[in-house]
Amino acid sequence: MTSPRLSALVIAHNEEAQLDDCLKQLEFADELIVVLDKCTDGSKEIAERLADRVIEGSWDLQGTRLRVGVEACTGDWILDVDADERVPTGLAAAIRETIQHAVPGYFLIPFDNYVGDRLVRYGWGASFGVSAAVRLYTPGAKQWGDQTGHPEITLHGEKRRLNTPMIHYHDRDISDMIQRFDRYTTARARDMRAAGQIGSFGSNFRRVFTRFFKCYIQRRGYREGYYGFLIGLFAGLLPLIAHLKARLEND
Repeated sequence: MTSPRLSALVIAHNEEAQLDDCLKQLEFADELIVVLDKCTDGSKEIAERLADRVIEGSWDLQGTRLRVGVEACTGDWILDVDADERVPTGLAAAIRETIQHAVPGYFLIPFDNYVGDRLVRYGWGASFGVSAAVRLYTPGAKQWGDQTGHPEITLHGEKRRLNTPMIHYHDRDISDMIQRFDRYTTARARDMRAAGQIGSFGSNFRRVFTRFFKCYIQRRGYREGYYGFLIGLFAGLLPLIAHLKARLEND
């Protein structure tokens, strides 16, 4: 029986500091596709040295550039990986074993999220980091919307999950977390204005407390000490700050 072919897909924007390590850990795939979006650093030289195909362009929407990458993949299965993520040997073996007999569809892959050198397992979610995501799928099983920030994802098939985590270097430090928070709230504000759904201050203010509770208590962020508190705080404030940006700013 012929083994299913696996395409690894990486979307990158000025990721020369991360890209080399990321791509080297994807050599187990049958095909490696890199999409470079508005890159002005040394990412192109790294990608051309390690990838089977490099696509350059300029896209305003994450969903659009992901669709471009998926369309370039020729494998039976697609593994999409961000430049700040790593696929360890155990996960690579699990992916290979899984796709050998799996029916078409998709798999969630758990994340080991790091802030600097600290592994932070608990508390992630509510649009500020995730503990697992759909990263392994057959063509057509995962589709993206056209939102500016995190695009809405439509999935087709049975929900399945791998057990071996992907390593994710989520943030370098707290300053990096703050910069990520600023990017996320700006992107969400743009989507709110575009949809004409800014909402009310009161409802978004109340969400600060419900989202913090969900991350810090229900998702056990308290087990991470101050890092768990920060994750809950950012997750809680995200819709409120996005609402204020959408209401007060035009860009």
